[in-house]
Amino acid sequence: MTEQKSSAGVPEQPIIQPTQFDPEDEYRPEPEPEPLPPSWMEGSRRIGIHTSIANSYLDALESARKLGCNALQIFSASPRMWQGGSARIPEVDAQVFRARRDELRLGPLVIHANYLINLASEQRMLQTRSIQAFHDEIVRAVTLGADFLVVHPGARGESSSQQAISTIVESVKQASKRASMGGLRILLENTAGMGTAVGARLEEVGEILAGLRNLPVGACLDTAHLFAAGYDIKSEGGLASTIGQIDSAIGLENVPVIHANDSKIPLGGRVDRHEHIGKGKIGAEAFARILQHPRFGTTAPEGLTGRAFVAETPIDEPGDDRRNVAMLWELAGLKEQAPEAEKNFSMLTAALQKKIAMHKKTEKKRMANAEKKSRARKSETRKNKTKKKRG
Repeated sequence: MTEQKSSAGVPEQPIIQPTQFDPEDEYRPEPEPEPLPPSWMEGSRRIGIHTSIANSYLDALESARKLGCNALQIFSASPRMWQGGSARIPEVDAQVFRARRDELRLGPLVIHANYLINLASEQRMLQTRSIQAFHDEIVRAVTLGADFLVVHPGARGESSSQQAISTIVESVKQASKRASMGGLRILLENTAGMGTAVGARLEEVGEILAGLRNLPVGACLDTAHLFAAGYDIKSEGGLASTIGQIDSAIGLENVPVIHANDSKIPLGGRVDRHEHIGKGKIGAEAFARILQHPRFGTTAPEGLTGRAFVAETPIDEPGDDRRNVAMLWELAGLKEQAPEAEKNFSMLTAALQKKIAMHKKTEKKRMANAEKKSRARKSETRKNKTKKKRG
């Protein structure tokens, strides 16, 4: 039998049937690994204080370390001035800051937004400016690798509470619209109830958060503000009642940061005046109950891992900052577990205290002169009116 050939004289190749496709042969990229929780989320108590960025962002970290903190709060820029685009943080500086923070194992890092921001403003120009300023705060917070950004809801002016809440919700949405949030979470802070400030009632904070449910948001509760707004956190029964109201209106799982401040103002005084821990109207015994309460803790199932207590207490004398941090650790029953503080360190040095005293003296003199001139003008106006009547 002769071999079959094609018309070209080349032997025909046998037809090979394609093998069945095996899905296992297809390339599959490895799934992205789940991000590890930050080191400060290991379940320990987190206690910090607001530290100064006056010299540099890095100095704020070093101050927290020297004061015996394992968490901290800072401003990302001057809190009492409108910032321009120049307030952006160079990436090289931010990278050094983030690396040093990791080395010190400080966390969470909380940033407090500019005091001039009024997300509830009924004045269109102020609202627009506040939205832009808050957007810039988000950008700086993300650049620094912050975990939380705290902002006051604002003052409603002549508008109703419901109108103001709607305005706040819309303002936060607009501010975060063009921002890459990363791991940042926005926290609305309760207020003491001064003037037309929104957020003195926990229900108002809860309504704002409900309107922002699609964004990474939560609440930061200030103990001095709660007390001044009429929430009795001083007594054992009052604390239990307040915790129930927080859980009902906001959800305790949505309160990762608590500003730990004693109050110079009595219960329901509706004025925001912070005092040293244990020296004010709330008192040391009440703070011990708050700090040791399981629902304000960091241990499951009642607590929230990583929750931080951050002091915003005054620094009247050098060492006040260190003493307030130490008091929080002591009242939490964790004095032995507290990070070691640097002896005699304070953000308020003797030289700075003298400089502040001189500034206050000059400011007081300036205000007195202004008041004197004002009285003189009023007196002159009355005299002129009297002369006209006689004439």
